[in-house]
Amino acid sequence: MIHRRIGTADAWFSDRRFGTSRAPFDSANLGRHVGDDPDAVAANHAEFARLAGVDPTTVVLPHHVHGTTVVQATGTDSDDPDADGVDADGVVTAVSGLALMAIGADCAPIALANDGACAAVHAGWRGAVDGIIPAAVAAVRACGAGPVRAVVGPCVCAAHYEFGEELLADLADRVGPHVAQCTAEGKPAFDLRATIVHALRAAAVDDVEVLDVCTVESPDYFSYRRDGRTGRHGVLVVKR
Repeated sequence: MIHRRIGTADAWFSDRRFGTSRAPFDSANLGRHVGDDPDAVAANHAEFARLAGVDPTTVVLPHHVHGTTVVQATGTDSDDPDADGVDADGVVTAVSGLALMAIGADCAPIALANDGACAAVHAGWRGAVDGIIPAAVAAVRACGAGPVRAVVGPCVCAAHYEFGEELLADLADRVGPHVAQCTAEGKPAFDLRATIVHALRAAAVDDVEVLDVCTVESPDYFSYRRDGRTGRHGVLVVKR
């Protein structure tokens, strides 16, 4: 597990090396939607929270749909469920102690924070080009003040992200040439990391760190492109 302090928040990025799930979800699968035993997933969530030192009952995980919706978590009964399980690819809060989660298995889990708020974001290629990053940054700024910082978690690198040539060309025209790269075999590839970083910079995020872990290359992480049916790792972000 990788820990980072950003602003007034802590972010923990999980791997697959804890938990109780059985193959092909072994072991620390956090995805509720992949066909794993729900009891095992719940136990993995609780263990991830325990390792991060947070209350597992505060964990908020939206259902990712590769869109651009960011929801706000307030932790109040009147808004329940204000974010957990709803369709969204980002969740933001200004409430201390709420544990925000985003998951992926090649898509990037991202932590954002400033001096008053934090967010957990899921970004695949579609969300990254459609605008989940600026939407999440704007949500953090709306909830808190001060410079926004970001940590981009483990995700697929361009060397292993072969992409359709025609679609890649269309995206390069629409978003910019930074989205296009080549795989290790010289085939057209989408550069998810570069696309996310470009979007963060364009949104005037003050500090950006990219964790140098490719999910396809590392057996310690789940990868849909490598394994097909598999689990999900993720990030927990908590404002202190």
